[in-house]
Amino acid sequence: MVTLTLTDILASIHVKTFRPAAATSGGRPIAGACVDSRQVKKDYLFVALPGERTDGHLFLADAVGKGASVLMVTRGYYANHAEELPDADIIAVDDTLQALQELATGWRRKRAAKVIGITGSVGKTSTKELVAAVLSRRYTVLKNESNLNSEIGLPLTLLNLEPGHQRAVLEMAMYALGDIALLCRIAEPAIGVVTNVGPSHMERLGSLENICRAKAEIVESLPSSGVAVLNADDDLVRLMARRTRARVLLYGCAGTSDVRADNVETAGIDRVEFDLDLSGRRSHVKLPLPGRHSVANALAAAAVGLAEGLDPADIVAGLEGESYRARVRVAPGINGCVVIDDSYNASPVSTIAALDTLARAPGRKIAVLGDMYELGPFEEEGHRQVGRRAAEVADRLIAVGEKGRMIGEEAESQGLKNVAFCSTTAEAAELLLAILSPSDHVLVKGSRGMRMEDIVERIESR
Repeated sequence: MVTLTLTDILASIHVKTFRPAAATSGGRPIAGACVDSRQVKKDYLFVALPGERTDGHLFLADAVGKGASVLMVTRGYYANHAEELPDADIIAVDDTLQALQELATGWRRKRAAKVIGITGSVGKTSTKELVAAVLSRRYTVLKNESNLNSEIGLPLTLLNLEPGHQRAVLEMAMYALGDIALLCRIAEPAIGVVTNVGPSHMERLGSLENICRAKAEIVESLPSSGVAVLNADDDLVRLMARRTRARVLLYGCAGTSDVRADNVETAGIDRVEFDLDLSGRRSHVKLPLPGRHSVANALAAAAVGLAEGLDPADIVAGLEGESYRARVRVAPGINGCVVIDDSYNASPVSTIAALDTLARAPGRKIAVLGDMYELGPFEEEGHRQVGRRAAEVADRLIAVGEKGRMIGEEAESQGLKNVAFCSTTAEAAELLLAILSPSDHVLVKGSRGMRMEDIVERIESR
């Protein structure tokens, strides 16, 4: 049970106005916090955030109706609507998002949990899950769930810290320069992990150099007593060692890595094995994840475990334990096919890695690939790179969406005969329903906005 109280809230933020309910008590526990009135439960703090699509202030009555006991609103809204506000403790501030972040920072500082921050262009979520699994062998761990990795979601995660938590493993997303620095000011990580630097945010940041600068903010924020865990196989990440005062641990297949993998072997499409070298101490790992690219995520988790004093046996047990939820799923599909569900998101790097996994599957290989967003000037080349790899791997390609068409066109130009073009996921699903047969392996991948998971839902076996 979260032991946050109204007194804690008022002490942590710059309150401009406080209007207590008739029977308020500063020591009354607050059960949780949220910014979506649909998620409110009894005795919650509801933070009203103005937004582009809607405004949380429009749902204050709904929040109270569902049990919210404290409402945080902007001072401007309070000045104009004080008489209309429902019966609850009302806190008015200049900026509700900033107040939420201040509250999270104050709450984090009252807790003893050490924070591990994780960022990178791809692999953040899988790495977070693996780090949490490894650290859970010794510590009580909090991790951010789903996509609670932004300037809103990360503070909400920190407010779930309880006295028993010893470690907090936090994925950190970014959209622009300064975003990671802000999250680090809120969370104050002692360990920072950078998985890689790629063109995933090129549309907003314009160059790999700017993406690298943005990701490096995590290692620049670390204290001298901290640890920077860096991917030695990524040249841009390895050079971040120069940008931190923290101790550096390198991981990868490079011979100079502190945590290294060799003798990597895939075992079907849902497992990979390798020899793990932890600064000279060797173990064999059977990782229950698809693809050789999963090894890098596992090495990052092993490096964090090493930094946190775990012995090799516990690190290996954490990696092999299957207690984490992988973004990539291998599931049975209709008509006896196998679905490789990597639909959550996509970039050229991650899609090519997924195609590498498909390449090792038996039977007919079908790739269903959709638009990849936020690539900026790299958009055409990124899609065409994927098309070239798809032509090498797939027996059949279904290209979905306007940008996905470039994948299909490039695959055709490279000699792939069986290419279909679909405008929508519904159209792609209908085509699959008509052609899938036993022994087919189907990879489904595209950017989150494409909702490629709708295809998976249609072709999975129920």
